[in-house]
Amino acid sequence: MLRRPVEYAQYTSEQFQRLMADHGITCSMSRSGNVWDNAAMESFFSSLKTERTARKVYRTRDDAKADVFDYIERFYNPRRRHSTLGLSPVDYEEQAKLA
Repeated sequence: MLRRPVEYAQYTSEQFQRLMADHGITCSMSRSGNVWDNAAMESFFSSLKTERTARKVYRTRDDAKADVFDYIERFYNPRRRHSTLGLSPVDYEEQAKLA
């Protein structure tokens, strides 16, 4: 999936870059036009949004953090089958230990 220029522009805007710098955050972006640079994370965030956060409204930042943690630690890693692996990451690692 190629990014539309408008979506990408919000992350490269001077205002957004200043906000990140003000909070000590280092911005990491893929090369322009190369969708494969960050495909694994793009896939993860797509899953997180569609499977957990898309229609939720969190009362606090802590509520959001707890819900995302729950999604990753109690569903995404131990139970969710990943198309590339054919199993969950936890099952894949266990299988690799036995090999």
